[in-house]
Order: sequence, then C-alpha cells, then structure tokens
Amino acid sequence: MSSSEFLLPDVGEGLTEAEIVAWKVKAGDTVEINQVLVEIETAKSIVELPSPFAGTVAAVLVEEGQTVDVGTAIISVTTDGAPDDAAPASLGSAAPGPGAQIIADTADSIAHESAAAEEQPGAVLVGYGIKGSVPSRRRQREGAGPAANDAPPAAAAQTASRAPMVPAASAGPVVAKPPIRKLAKDLGVDLTLVNPTGLAGEITREDVVREASQASVFRNIQTPAWGEEREEYIPVKGVRKAIASSMAKSAFSAPHVGLFVDVDATRTMEFVKRLKASPDFAGVKVSPMLIMAKAMIWAVRRNPTVNSTWTDEQIIVHHYVNFGFAAATPRGLVVPNIKDAQELSLRELAQAIENMTNVARDGKLQPADMANGTITVTNIGVFGMDTGTPILNPGEVAIVALGTIKQKPWVVDGEVRPRFVTTLGASFDHRVVDGDVASRFLADVASVIEEPALLLD
Repeated sequence: MSSSEFLLPDVGEGLTEAEIVAWKVKAGDTVEINQVLVEIETAKSIVELPSPFAGTVAAVLVEEGQTVDVGTAIISVTTDGAPDDAAPASLGSAAPGPGAQIIADTADSIAHESAAAEEQPGAVLVGYGIKGSVPSRRRQREGAGPAANDAPPAAAAQTASRAPMVPAASAGPVVAKPPIRKLAKDLGVDLTLVNPTGLAGEITREDVVREASQASVFRNIQTPAWGEEREEYIPVKGVRKAIASSMAKSAFSAPHVGLFVDVDATRTMEFVKRLKASPDFAGVKVSPMLIMAKAMIWAVRRNPTVNSTWTDEQIIVHHYVNFGFAAATPRGLVVPNIKDAQELSLRELAQAIENMTNVARDGKLQPADMANGTITVTNIGVFGMDTGTPILNPGEVAIVALGTIKQKPWVVDGEVRPRFVTTLGASFDHRVVDGDVASRFLADVASVIEEPALLLD
C-alpha cells in the first residue's frame, strides 16, 4: 500500500490558481483511474479533474470554496502498490499524460461528444457518455424492462427520441451538471419534471430550455423579491475577477475611438430567411449574427490593419482571423473565438458559432478557446439594444457591436418605406487604426449587411 497525492494541475495556458467548486468523492471512497474527483473553477471555466490513481481516498485536503495555487496537494489516495503506469504520478507535473489529455478533451462541444459516443459506445470522456454496463437513469425512471436495459446506448437513445416527451416525476436522483442546474434555476424549471435525453440519462441544456418553453436564460419573466438581507456581498473571483482585470486594462491602456452607422438590413433578413429554408442548412442555427461574422471576415481582408495586435515594440498584422464573439452566460461574459474562421464556409461558420456558444453556456470553455483572438463582435441586439460603445478585447484593436434589427421608416428612392434597420457601433485602438481605415472597415461591414450578395465575391 502506498499513498499518492493529487496536485492541482495547470489545466490551461498559464493558470496560477483555481477554486475548488465541488468534490465528487469523500474520504473512504474507492476511486478508479479517470473517475471525476472534483470540479474546479478557473478564471474562465469550470473543469472536471479525473483521477490518475486507482485506490481509496485517504483524505480530502482542500475544502470546497477555497482557492489554491497550482501544484497544491488537494487530495490523497491510498493505492495498491505504485500508481498505474498508464497514469501520471501527478497531473501537476509538466509532462503531459493521459489524465491531462482527458482534461483537454472536455473542451469539445457537447454535440461532438454525443456524436463520438454514438460512434464508439464504449468510449468515455470524463463526465460524459456511458460507462460500460452502467444503466441509464432515464430508462430506470421510465420503467423500461430488461430488454430495453440491454439495448445498445445509441439504439436506446434513438428509441427514446421517438418516445413522447411527457414530463415525469423522478424516481431517483436528478442527473445534471452544475451549469445545467444553474440554467434550470434561472428559468424556474423543476428538474424533477424534466424528461432527460442525454445518452447516460443526464439532463441536457436543450431539455431545460424545452421545458421552460423559451430560448433565453436572460429574459426575466417575473420580478424577484428583495432578499432578506439589506445588502449582498459577492466575492470578486473567477470569471468576474478576470473580466474586471481585462476590461480595466483595455480601457486605460488602449485609446479607444468609436464609430457608428445606421444600416438597412432588410436584405440580410431576407437572406437569413432563405438560408433557414435551404436543405443545405437543415439543422443549423442561422441568424443575422452569422452574416455579421462573415461580413467582418470579408472586411478584414480589405482592411487588414484592424486585425492586428499592438505590443509597444511592433504592430503584428494577422493574416488569419480568429473570430471572437462576446457571449453572456450564467457565469458572466466570456469571449471565445473561432480559430481560422476565414477558412470556413458559411455553413461551417454557423456550426462553429453554435457549438462554441453551447460550450460557453454549459461552462465548459477552456482557456485555449478564448486565447489568441484577432477581432470580436458583440451582439447586443439580442437584448434589444440599438447600439453601444464596446471595450476592446485585450490584444485586439477592433470590436463591432451589432444592434437590434427592427422595422423603421427608411427613405428608398425618394419614398419612405418600412425597412429592417440596425445600427453598428465599433471601437478601435487609435494607436494602430487610423480614422480612415476604421471608417472604411465599418463601411465595408455595413455594405455586406445591406447587400449579402457581396459575400459571393
């Protein structure tokens, strides 16, 4: 018998500390290699840490809610002999191992994981999919017979998808990840009444949204009552601490200049409608945000300076576009980016944005998903806002705000007609982007919103 300590690893680029959110094991529990031990919160995301050991938990060394430095021992596991050769002695070491790879794999989108699970029923990502003969809680709750329990996971999922979506009270524990529970709380959804569709019987984000009969976690249906306490104290940590630091640094280091333009977006709305009806875009979420993204990528080619980074010593002009978009999630504002977006077709770009948005809302973004962005859009129109003056994402020199698109009176050929109109607001780093370049870039973006056919050039 030997005792091995699990050190808090660096699960991202340059992570120095993380908060212990929730332990999944306790002293005396038997654990297996790759079993989830704990959830931690970094400055950008919640990450599940798998065990590199098989054995018995000797002691939990750090309490929930504590913030500890990378390399700190957080749990002790008693093992039978030396740790398994297939696992690293500690995920806190610099050398990558299978456990570190599993952590990296959790950055994949839920859709990707589900597809992988269907193709390889025996493959398991930490916290996802199925695990050998572990029965689905969903089938248990629905009272499926032995034949259903013996069915392959993919077949069971197909059978479940054909079954009527009838909410039923849970006969056992509700299986849902913390971000999903937070979403349900925000939407006022009772998870015991939700019919789960996850491959292992877990409740998914789509299940919660369906039950709530609305698509947004940010639309308040009722005005909540005041809390019992006169004041509430919220610790500045995690995502909020990272937002405060980066926004303050950006606002007071880069001289911002703002531009605004009203745009007739009627043809964009018609184009979006045609794409939604196209068989080529079946199952893909299409919105004006997609056209906006493509417009900015096109405009960058014509005005490359807006796709740069200022370093004091030099200006780095990027000949690729890591397209960022600000996403408001239950945990705060995050800015993931689509790597090499200039290489993607319109359909591929739509899928990439949708997948990354789902990962962000589920709290599964990894630091790499938000690193090395080159230009960003913030879609404040989804909140009913006409325009704004966005703050630059650190390391970038341009950001565009897409306002709400709504019908307004607009002069066309000397006549006032109802048209779909939006306002684009943009901020630029004046150390890099001069007024003429900024104006040409925003005018190019506006020209595509007015006439999406330019994307065919």
